[in-house]
Amino acid sequence: MLGAIIGDIVGSRFEWNNFKSKEFEFFAKNCFFTDDTVMTIAIGQALLACDGQYDRLGPRAVKAMREIGQNYPLCGYGGRFRTWLYSKDPQPYNSFGNGAAMRVSPCGLVAKSLEETKLLARLVTEVTHNHPEGLKGAEATATCVFLAKTGWDKLAIYDYVRQNYYPLDFDLDSIRLTYKFNETCQETVPQALEAFFESQSFEDAIRGAISIGGDSDTLGAITGGVAGAYYGIPKDFAQTAMTYLDDQLTKLLYYFVSVYIPKLPNAPE
Repeated sequence: MLGAIIGDIVGSRFEWNNFKSKEFEFFAKNCFFTDDTVMTIAIGQALLACDGQYDRLGPRAVKAMREIGQNYPLCGYGGRFRTWLYSKDPQPYNSFGNGAAMRVSPCGLVAKSLEETKLLARLVTEVTHNHPEGLKGAEATATCVFLAKTGWDKLAIYDYVRQNYYPLDFDLDSIRLTYKFNETCQETVPQALEAFFESQSFEDAIRGAISIGGDSDTLGAITGGVAGAYYGIPKDFAQTAMTYLDDQLTKLLYYFVSVYIPKLPNAPE
C-alpha cells in the first residue's frame, strides 16, 4: 500500500510531461499525491472496517471511496469515476480503466490466501469497474502483491502472471519509445508488472515504470504496490513520502499500517 502511494507521488509530475529515462530526481518539490493515493487509502479503510468479515466489503468500499474521495475533488479523477463519486445512486459502469488496478494493493496485503486475494479484489472492483478487463487488471495486481508478500520468487510470480493474466511478450526497452498515455487496464497493468519483473530494487522498479511514459502516476502506483511487498520499502522513502500527504490521509494511512504492515516480512520500521 505504501509502495503504491510512493509510486503515485513519484510519478505524479510526469503524467502530463513524460520522461523516457530512469534518470530523474526521485522525490521532487513538484511531486504530489493523486487520486491513486486517495483511493488506495480508501480501499484500505474499507478492508479495516470489515475486521476480517468480508461479506459487506463491496458496500463498504463504495462508502469509503465516496466519503474520503469527496474530500479531494481536484486530485485527478477520471470523468466517469467522478460522476460515480458524486452520484446519488452510484452503480458500476462497466469500466476497464486502470483505476481498478491502482487502488487494489491493500487487498493483497490483507488477504490470507490466494483465493481470498482474488475475492477481495473482485469485491472492491466490481462496484465501479465491472468490465472483465477491469476485474482482470485488479485481480492480477492484487495477486502479485499477495505472492510477493508471501515469499514467491520473481520468476515464479512472472510465470503465474503469464499463465493466468497477460502474455508479457515485451520488455521495457522495446516499448519505451512508442508507448503512449493509456488509461486502460489492458495497456497499463502488463507494463507496470513488467517494470517490477525487470527491477533490481524497489526504487529501480518505480524508475522503470515511469521511464516508459504513459499514465506515470498510475504505472508507478501499480508497480510500487507489488515492489513494496517484494523488496520492502526503504525507511527514508517511507518518511519522505509521508511529507506529501495531508493530516487526514496521514492518519488513515498510519491506522492501516499499524494494523497490517507489522505482519509483513519486509515491513519498514
